[in-house]
Amino acid sequence: MNKPFFMHIVDRLSNEVDFFRQKRDGLGKLGLSTLQKCTAAICVLAYGTAADAIDEYLRLGETTTRSCVENFVEGIIYLFGDEYLRRPTPDDLRRLFDIGEYRGFPGMIGSIDCMHWEWENCPTAWKGQYSRGSGKPTIVLEAGQAPQVTFSVNGREYHMAYYLTDGIYTKWTNFIQSIPIPQGPKAVLFAQHQEAVRKDVERAFGVLQARFAIVKNPALFWDKVKIGKIMRACIILHNMIVEDERDGYSQFDLSDFQHGEDNGSSHVDLTYSTDIPTNIANMMGVRTRLRDRQMHEQLKGDLVEHVWRRFGGDENNQ
Repeated sequence: MNKPFFMHIVDRLSNEVDFFRQKRDGLGKLGLSTLQKCTAAICVLAYGTAADAIDEYLRLGETTTRSCVENFVEGIIYLFGDEYLRRPTPDDLRRLFDIGEYRGFPGMIGSIDCMHWEWENCPTAWKGQYSRGSGKPTIVLEAGQAPQVTFSVNGREYHMAYYLTDGIYTKWTNFIQSIPIPQGPKAVLFAQHQEAVRKDVERAFGVLQARFAIVKNPALFWDKVKIGKIMRACIILHNMIVEDERDGYSQFDLSDFQHGEDNGSSHVDLTYSTDIPTNIANMMGVRTRLRDRQMHEQLKGDLVEHVWRRFGGDENNQ
């Protein structure tokens, strides 16, 4: 992150989080400055260094550095979490739909995947508790909370947005996998485009790990709540940095997706209320629609045809 952006975070923390205010001790001597505390936290997050590795540089002991990291991530979540780690609004969904349709996938809101943060030397007795034993991701979808959407693929109308995934995810209506062994030019072309777009989420994980080495190396914290807060804070900081720098590297003209009207066949009902009671009837209805294997196969087949009609005439299949 650049210096003005970092100083903005330092100012917010010093003004709104008591831990980061510079104070005097019983003898009237000034303690650690806000800049020292924030720099210590950023060094640990960005470089993945041990807590005692910055003692000589910043004059902080190991215990104090750990305290700085814990309070820093809590402060980031408290001050910026609501803005930079939230569910997409209907306007956000509309922009995502427009970009997805531009790339050949109407109704797509992005890609989904899991990233494993190693917890080395985890006690054997805890392994099943924290890894769920199977090693596969646990998928949790909220019932009745998604806005109403409508999109058309290959002449058919659908009402449930979807993610592009790899093969480990279940064949649900909102998960569209690639074709493992494609047969014929249509299947081959679809697999190429699905993989090219789906890799976005893996690239995002790569950028996150390159930017914050703490989530790339084995976790040094042993408390899973603290580990979760660190991950959330790193994602929030990543999103803030992207917003601060995106004008310099965006591959799209964002003005094309910021107008008040929908630009494609995908639409979001802005009047639809998400305040649906989470009773058993609503939950079972959502569950049934999510697990509709026939609808999943139909949507995937329509997407294969759509991609072929749009990109099949391109000799390079780009």
